[in-house]
Amino acid sequence: MIRADLPELTAFIAIAEHQSFSGAARVLGVSPSALSHSMRNLEARLEMRLFNRTTRSVALTEAGEQLLQGVRPLLTDLTNVVNEVTSARNTPSGSIRISASESSIKTLIHNVVPKFLQTYPQIHIELIADSRLVDVVGEGFDAGVRIFDDVPKDMIAVRFGEDIRFGAVASPEYLSRHAPPQLPHDLKEHRCIRFKFASGALFRWDFEYMGQSTSIDVDGPMTLDNINMMIDAALNGIGIAWAPLTQVEEDLREGRLVHLLPEWGPTYPGVCLYYPANRHPPLALKLFADAVREWAAVSATDTH
Repeated sequence: MIRADLPELTAFIAIAEHQSFSGAARVLGVSPSALSHSMRNLEARLEMRLFNRTTRSVALTEAGEQLLQGVRPLLTDLTNVVNEVTSARNTPSGSIRISASESSIKTLIHNVVPKFLQTYPQIHIELIADSRLVDVVGEGFDAGVRIFDDVPKDMIAVRFGEDIRFGAVASPEYLSRHAPPQLPHDLKEHRCIRFKFASGALFRWDFEYMGQSTSIDVDGPMTLDNINMMIDAALNGIGIAWAPLTQVEEDLREGRLVHLLPEWGPTYPGVCLYYPANRHPPLALKLFADAVREWAAVSATDTH
């Protein structure tokens, strides 16, 4: 039976994540030559090359990528179990790495994070703003935050926040030059600001009204990958943006933006914190999920 020691696998993951033997060596506190020797031994026992090495770069081979995807979640689970056992005797500690949209991060920072970090000062939270629907397990995240409908079915989901209503918005300056659309299909004649996901897919604008629904593939002079920048573009008269109405409430109230086709705006289920159901979650993540759940319950009560 082929065996791989825990230190070797830890070193393998560090090299893969840093794409550098010297970078991984600094983190692990060993010499690059010792790390290189360890990887050669591991490759020899596995009878496969894990890295393609040049004088300037280190990249995973296909076999190395397959090993990384299988091993990293297992070592993460092992670390979580050890941390949870030690935390049972001490103050809860550890790190939580979460992928979320920029607006979701702002919601958590405003409503959950301050009290949570005061309660658990030895827990560290890393929030990564990303418009992609990432594979949280494959990319080394503990959890993600996304619209409920986008969460994979094998995840535990903790809903928070209100349902999200989208709408088309434009500045008065833009509307002084272009007649407001009366129906969704009129948007095809307008200069619209498009949203592109990291995958390259363009976001379509969905409309609903009295049982009717339509999806418009708009066109226009600008494409962005950030909703806040789309709102800024609309404020500056570049075109019509498609945005969550909660993010433009003040602009609508102050007259800086106008809500177009208001009766047609669709509503989506709110966002949620989600993490794998089939893995042992770290104690820090369980505590954070409880904090999100508690705030969501209080928030729901306050709105009724």
